[in-house]
Parts: sequence; structure tokens; C-alpha cells
Amino acid sequence: MHTTDDWITTPVTQDLLRGALDLERTGHGVLPHRLPARARAQNADGQLAMAESQPSGVRLALRTRATVVELDTLPTKRVYTGAPPRPDGVYDLLVDGRPAGRGSVTGGRVLTIDMTTGTAELEQGPVGTVRFAGLPAGDKDVEIWLPHNETTELVALRTDAPVGPAPDPGRRVWLHHGSSISHGSDAASPTTTWPALAASLGGVELVNLGLGGGALLDPFTARAMRDTPADLISVKIGINVVNADLMRLRAFGPAVHGFLDTLREGHPTAPLLVVSPILCPVHEDTPGPLMPDFSGAAEGRMRFVATGDPAETASGKLTLDVIRNELARIVTQRAADDPNLYHLDGRELYGEDDFAELPLPDDIHPDAATHRRMGERFAALAFTDGGAFAERARAADGAS
Repeated sequence: MHTTDDWITTPVTQDLLRGALDLERTGHGVLPHRLPARARAQNADGQLAMAESQPSGVRLALRTRATVVELDTLPTKRVYTGAPPRPDGVYDLLVDGRPAGRGSVTGGRVLTIDMTTGTAELEQGPVGTVRFAGLPAGDKDVEIWLPHNETTELVALRTDAPVGPAPDPGRRVWLHHGSSISHGSDAASPTTTWPALAASLGGVELVNLGLGGGALLDPFTARAMRDTPADLISVKIGINVVNADLMRLRAFGPAVHGFLDTLREGHPTAPLLVVSPILCPVHEDTPGPLMPDFSGAAEGRMRFVATGDPAETASGKLTLDVIRNELARIVTQRAADDPNLYHLDGRELYGEDDFAELPLPDDIHPDAATHRRMGERFAALAFTDGGAFAERARAADGAS
């Protein structure tokens, strides 16, 4: 049994974290961010601010002999008015790359969000602790993946032996941007979001800029990606642009070109994969905006419904079908001068046959089983021979 004197408290610093682009010091500890301070200063959208502070893909990466690790955190739980309660966020433990435990932190702040009015109220709460015991003796690499869908301030890291940064594994870095589906939506845990699964299968280090509700071709996101070291880059574009009813076709094409131009300023030769939306029947031929439907809340169900008029596509309103065609056109055009630019139709990750077997529970977001399928398919399509991220050109690509 450990006494208070046995514990070693180690400050959480940037060199102990992977997947975070910034670390903000707070009154309680530190808060990992997935967008840098300059980008956050240019954002006025509360949804995006919340999403980028949820540490999808962010993990503590330690080298240690410790057999017990405790992490004090201050989570921010989300409650949606009229919707079923959400489970506590999950922390995944990996030891030498293998799953070794899972936990959650109760308590914390509670953010109550009313999606019908767009208002939110924050209630303060206590710090909690996640504890992992019984780790194998001897030196080992330990990763603690933070909850992908729960803002998490890191307050204290305690161990029964010294810790340091895990050594650089020498793997290629994959920088990915997308919507809530890439963020993790209803995945079971942070290591089982589809990008995390694909990264594990592909043997790469993930930096996940999947931002729930925030894949909107924002220039500050493009600049953040431009300035982030990476060997492989992908952008999954479409669903948020449609469900936010953000722009028309006239603006969409130039916005995509501008986003890709910015990425190429910092990564001129890295493999760059443009991924169109997965199948989503409510938006295939119906424009946004998307609205919540709480009619099944009493039975624990919430769904979403597209409220646009399909006839308005003639005047430039966007649907997923329109966006897929436009992305394919843009990539074909640009690839004539950019041999490292690739395209993937999102329906190869999740299409009509998948929808028949694994329907989207709320009509928008994949469940845990679908995340696994998408991760496995992406790895097979992107990381194997013939894929955009295959090892064939590694010497020429470099970290750009």
C-alpha cells in the first residue's frame, strides 16, 4: 500500500502530451487545446470552442517504472436539454502499445446546452481522479488517452516512480481534420474513434483535428494545419457545411481551394487526402439546416432532421451529393499539378450496405461498431499498397 510520501507528483507539460497543439495554464492546472491560441482568438463560435477543447486523440505519453498512476482532472460534462443523459468520458490506458485499462472521472463541471435556443449554462463542480494500478514492473511506455468528448483540465499526475516523456517512436505523423464523426461522436472510447483505430492499424502518430460541428473550412483551421509538422494529411469535408447551411455552391468551391492552398503552403509535397462525406440519408439530397428532434426523448432517443428544401439545390444549396461531386471535380483539377493529392469517396468507408446493417442511431452519427468498421476500412484504403498513405514514397515525402 502506498502512503502519501510514496507518491511523485510530476507537472504536466507539453513534452508529456501528444496530439495537442497548445497547452493553456488555468487556475486548476493545464488545459490541452487542439487549436492554437491564434486560431482560438479568431473564433467566435461557442460550439467550435467547446469541440477544440475536447481532447480527441490527445494522450499523455510517458516512460516510467511506475506500477500505479493517478491523474486528477476537472472534466466538463455536457447535458442537452430534452436529451437522454450522456455517459462519463472514458480514459484509455495503453502499456507498450497494448490496451491495459479503462476508467472515468465523476464530478466536474456541468454544461447544460439548449439546442433549440442556442443557450448554455455552466455549473461548477469538483476535481476527480482516475487511477490505474497493477501496471507491470520495469521500464515501459504508458499512454493515457484523454476522453475524446469531454473537456478535460489536467490538475495533477501522481505515480509511484519517476516519469519522463516517452521516446519518439519514429512513426510518421498523420494530421487529420473532419467533423464530429472524425472527432469521435458515439465511439466507445478515445482509442476506438475511427481515426484512432486507423492510426493504430496504419502504424502512425495521430493528430486529430476532428471538430464536432466545426469542419467548416475556417481559414484559421487551415493555418493551424499548415503550421503543424506532419507527414500525412487528410481533410474530411462536407457534412457540417450542409447541416449548418453555411454557404452555397458558389462559395464552397473557392473555399475548398483556399483551404487546400493554405495546407500546401506548409506541406508542399506531403500526401494530402481529400475525403468526401460518408453516407447520411437525411442529407444526401436534402439541404440544411439540421435540427434536433426530441420527440423520442421519453424513450431515450434523439434524432436529427434536415429542414431544407431539395428544390433549392437548383439555386446553389448544398447537399452531400452536390458536395461529393464538387470535391471530386476539384481534386481532379488540382491533381494535374499536384501528384501527391488524392481523393476518397466517403461512401467507401460507410455506404448504403453499411447503413442497412448498421444504421446511424440519430440519423447523423456512427455508433461504436461503425467507428470500428470505418477505421479498419480507412486503414485498408489509405495505408496499404496503392493507398494515399502507403510507405512507398516515404523517403521523398519527409515531414513537411
